[in-house]
Amino acid sequence: MNTLLLSLGAIVVTLLSYLISKKIYEYKRIIIFSPIVFAPVIIIILLSFGDMTYETYKKGSNLLSYMLGPATVAFAIPMYKHFQLLKKHSIEILVSVLSGTMIATLSSLFLALLFHLNGQIVNSIIPRSITIPIAVDVSESIGGDPSVTILFVIMTGIWGTMIGPKLIRLLTLRSSVAKGLLMGVAAHGTGTARAFELGKLEGTFSSLAMIITAILTLVFAHTIIPALFNMLS
Repeated sequence: MNTLLLSLGAIVVTLLSYLISKKIYEYKRIIIFSPIVFAPVIIIILLSFGDMTYETYKKGSNLLSYMLGPATVAFAIPMYKHFQLLKKHSIEILVSVLSGTMIATLSSLFLALLFHLNGQIVNSIIPRSITIPIAVDVSESIGGDPSVTILFVIMTGIWGTMIGPKLIRLLTLRSSVAKGLLMGVAAHGTGTARAFELGKLEGTFSSLAMIITAILTLVFAHTIIPALFNMLS
């Protein structure tokens, strides 16, 4: 019974924080009011002034964490609807996502080496450009710290969502393919949510980019990155 009450309490706190931040973001579309940024702030405030500790909240919110995986799979629905369009632009998609993923993983490695970070931190940062459920699995499989990985994934998503639309305007991108791929590779799930605000096609291409980026990052994390790390460190 206590476990059930904990879960219900954590879910209520999370949903309440999300709904409040979403309403504010709809009224004022500034990135700091985005649910991914503002909802955690509200949760911290509620926990600080309430009787629930962070440890209790974390334990009770395991169900929500578990649901991240199925939620990620849901991105496949718009991809299925626009399969022929995705097939038509397969070359552009593969080239763009491959180059973007290589830049993301290699830049993470070189920055980590530049600041003389240890191997565990390096492995934690490598999957920063993919969505949290997959990034955590990749981080654990290569010896990283999932907590550190989640922090960098969130930071990457926030910055990508902030900078992405500005780059689209600066580069005067009009293609739905280009806009979607840019947001999906640069800012994973958060960028994909923002891409759907730009349009359904943008969101679809962003979903595909996010999924392919995750697969390529997993491959790079077990092949190219360890070899480069051993060679350069």
